[in-house]
Amino acid sequence: MRRRDNQVLIFDADDTLWENNVLFERVIDDFLDWLAHPTLDRGEIRAILDDIERANSAVHGYGSRVFLRSLRECLTRLREREATEAEHRRIDELAAALLENRVELVPGVAETLTALGQRHELLLLTKGDPAEQRRKLDVSRLERHFRSVHIVAEKNADTYWQLTEAESLAPERTWMIGNSPKSDILPARQAGLGAVFIPNDNTWVLEHDELDPADDGVLHLPRFTDLVHHF
Repeated sequence: MRRRDNQVLIFDADDTLWENNVLFERVIDDFLDWLAHPTLDRGEIRAILDDIERANSAVHGYGSRVFLRSLRECLTRLREREATEAEHRRIDELAAALLENRVELVPGVAETLTALGQRHELLLLTKGDPAEQRRKLDVSRLERHFRSVHIVAEKNADTYWQLTEAESLAPERTWMIGNSPKSDILPARQAGLGAVFIPNDNTWVLEHDELDPADDGVLHLPRFTDLVHHF
């Protein structure tokens, strides 16, 4: 195995550096338990919620506040009436953990970034609500590892082209590292960058997509700590 040196490594944040979607999944489980719809099962309700989230993310972006909006809209659609103040309070209670200043790092992240930073340039690229993403980064204490931090509304091929130009990056030695095929891997490849796919069992369903197994520009790794063996 030949390790690549003097590369630019761009890191995703949510579900790559720290756990994120698992917190949302716990809230959804509690939400589904609380609803106890008389005719729809959990899978059917989840499909409705996914559709609402897909529409809201396209218009309002990402983050816990947009997620709360989706939960409220889901409740309104299922109840076929406006939610009561008590129901709004209950949803806020269910989602309280999302608004707490807690960040659970993926195992080995800090040590791996320290090692990689000795041989490579590291950047951070994350999407979502700027204030929320900044708060998580501050709590994580990881910012010191990155030459620059970029918080964007969406991660598509244009995002990567613009970042490449803004940071004067050489695509042939630049890699996007993340867990999301939709946001991290496919658009980075479209922009001519290399990509490292590190799957997370709790990746948001709306971030799923198919990767080309024949694409040798994508490195598949099972764990974040494996990066030190390749870079």
